[in-house]
This record gives sequence, C-alpha cells and structure tokens, in this order.
Amino acid sequence: MKKYYLGIDLGSTTSKAIIIDDDDNIIGRGITNTRANYTVATEIARLEAIYNARFSLLKMKLGDEITSKPEYNRYIQDLESVFQYLQFKRRLDRLNVQFIDTIESSFQDEKKLAVSGYIEHIVNTIEPAIKDEYMNSNLGGKNQFFRDIVSEKFNKELNFIDKNYFEPLMMVYDKSIISAENELTEYDFKELIFQSMELLNDKYAGLENTSSEHSNVQFDNELNLLKGNYKVIYDSLKDHISFVANMDIHITNMVGTGYGRALLPFPEKSIRSEILCHAFGAHAIFPKTKTVLDIGGQDTKAIQVDSHGLVTSFHMNDRCAAGCGRYLGYIADEFNISLNELGPLAMEATNEVNICSTCTVFAAAEIRELTNVGQKRSDILAGLHRAIVMRAMSLLARSGGVRNEFTFTGGVARNQAVLKYVSELVYKNYGNDIKINIHTDSIFMGALGGAMFARRSAGN
Repeated sequence: MKKYYLGIDLGSTTSKAIIIDDDDNIIGRGITNTRANYTVATEIARLEAIYNARFSLLKMKLGDEITSKPEYNRYIQDLESVFQYLQFKRRLDRLNVQFIDTIESSFQDEKKLAVSGYIEHIVNTIEPAIKDEYMNSNLGGKNQFFRDIVSEKFNKELNFIDKNYFEPLMMVYDKSIISAENELTEYDFKELIFQSMELLNDKYAGLENTSSEHSNVQFDNELNLLKGNYKVIYDSLKDHISFVANMDIHITNMVGTGYGRALLPFPEKSIRSEILCHAFGAHAIFPKTKTVLDIGGQDTKAIQVDSHGLVTSFHMNDRCAAGCGRYLGYIADEFNISLNELGPLAMEATNEVNICSTCTVFAAAEIRELTNVGQKRSDILAGLHRAIVMRAMSLLARSGGVRNEFTFTGGVARNQAVLKYVSELVYKNYGNDIKINIHTDSIFMGALGGAMFARRSAGN
C-alpha cells in the first residue's frame, strides 16, 4: 500500500491541509475558513485535501495518455469544477434551511412573510449565477471559501431590495451563515463524482447544440476537442475514475501546525512550530530561499533560513492582528466588499493616502474620517496596504534583513496590492538583484512543511 503524509496548518482565519507522497510530491490540497469550531475546520480541510488528491491520482494514473490527449486533461479539470459546484450546492441547500429556521424564530406575521420572500428571491437568484461561474469560469480555482462566495452575491442582491429590510436580512444572513459554517458536511466521493460526470455531459451536450456565433462561451482548443467527443471520453475515463474513487488513501503520519496548533487533536510529538513549517515548506518549493516573510491571519513572521531550510533567526508580531489577514478582513467588512476585492481596488489608486495606524481598533474611525473628507476608496485602500507592508518590512529588518532569495508565503501573498508594495520596498531597501519568490501554493507553505515533517518522522 502506498504511503501518504498529511500536514494541517490551523490558522486563525484559514485552515489548510496538504497531502504528500514518499517523494514529497504534493498530492492533495484542502482549505477552508477557520470557524469557532476548530475541530470542524481541521476535518473539512483534511477531507478537501483527500478529495483533491483523488483528482491528482487520476491524472497520475493516466500518465502519458493525458499528455498526448489534452482533451482528457480538460475533461478532468472541468469535472473537478463541477464536483466543487455540487459540494457548494449541498452547503447552500443547508444554509437555506438555516435561513428558514432563523426567520421562523426571529419574526412574526407580515414581516416574517416579507423577509422570507426576499430570502427566497436572493437564493433563487444567486444559485444559478454561482453555478454558471463554477461550470464555465473556474470559480472553485479562484475562490475556495463558501462564505466569501455567498457573501459577495448576497450583498450585491441587497442593493436591489427595499432598504427598510436591509438590517433584518443581514441579521438573518449573519446568524445563519455562522451556524451553517460550523456543521461538517461529508460527501460520498463516488456518488458525487458520477453525478458530476452526468452534469458535465449535459454541459457539453449544450455546447454541442449551440452554434459558436450565438454562444457567450469563449471556446478554446481543448474545449473544441471535447465538443462532439465527450461521450467517447466519458466511456474511456469511467473505469479509471471508478478505480480512483474506490482507492484507499492511507495517511501514514500527520503533523499539525499553525496559530491554533495547540487545539489540534494530535499527540504532542505531531505538533510543530509554524515558523519551522513555513521555513521548511518555502525551502522545499524554492531551495535557494534565505529569507521568508509570512503574513498570516493573526501574525506576521520574518524568518531567516540556512541552505537546508532550517531556521537561523526570526522575528514576529504576535501581540495583535494589526497588518495581518484578519485586519484586511475587517477592512473589507468596513467597505462592505469581499476580501478578494481589496487588492484589485487598491491597485486602482491614483494618489495613495497616508495611513497613520494599522491598529484594527482605530481603523474604522480613520476610514470613515478619510471617506467623509472626500478621499477615494481606492486611494484609502492603497494607503492601508502600504502601511501593512511597512510594518512587515520593520519585522524583516529586525530579523536580519532580506537576503537572496526572498520567499513570500501566507494567504496575504495572494493580494496583488500587498505584493506590489512588498516588491517595491524590498528592491528599494535591499537592491534590485533580490529574487522574490511567489508561488500559487504560498498559502499552503505551512501545511506543506508540516507534511514534510510528518514524512521524516514516520515510524519514530
């Protein structure tokens, strides 16, 4: 039986899981919002990593065949998107049940009837829109968080509803989403994957029956290869998919890390410092790494490493969440936008505002004051992002500065505006010859380091 190793990074805002094999190859990735119930967050991340691993193992099983037949690769990518949609749909159905329960216990008579009608309208409007984005625009690859996806669509629909019902509807949403998020929803992979195949075949049949001049779908080469050929591909892949769906993914050993690592249901020997794990994970992806900056949800860490990925020194801000992911989430709430919209809006700035403090407590007051005097939202956000990076640069200086190569990890590394200011200030203070490493798995570096520690300590 093949062995696999699991790393869990239980952060304050997101929980991540990575599964690797005996060669340190990443097989599966899982991520979810961290909620009040840390056990649920851990289990959701683990299950998501196992689901993702099955798709990776499917591609590995097909081997050279998937390289020579790009339509196979596209079919599997689309299949995973549909699988993610069906997961989302079941959670949305559960949220809708919670909406009904919340309304029932919170309102009476005509107000209950009105709020119920608005909620029903919103759900019926956002569900097909989200389905379309999963099916045709890879929404699952852009945003893995159920709450973020629903919140963005829900808030937009509120703009078209009687303003007198804004507060009641937000109350219903806030109470319901918290309850729904703290429930563990498990899926039968085999059942869901074959449902996904049927739904995907319906999609391809629809494309086949729609002439290109009347379609809003932008066809590409791989999709054109699938058009008219999907039934053959379905028949060719069905047995392979069934094999992977029934495969036993045996986790030989696991290691937990992250801000909430003490709450993980792991033995003490299976817990590692997040500083060690981020350094080890960053070095695994970029072996020449000498300096690591991790801006997480609750703290920022500046780490110096040696040629083996071992920590030689570090400095961190752990007294408050100022300048971290949780702070950015608070700012997004103040502007009533999603976390994913912060970076792009800040990038539109023409005259960034000087922000005096990154303290979360004073952020709301300062933002309102700047807004009241006519400052543009994009300029305010640009100033906020720069202030965050300035704080991180101070930690880097105290840890020993920036040495070549510099690797940026953590969820905030996905924010384009933060990356822009990090790059500008690193080059300005340490020279243009510094190589800055950013990876698509930047948010998973801690979990990756944990999985690698798990492999090395297996059997000890």
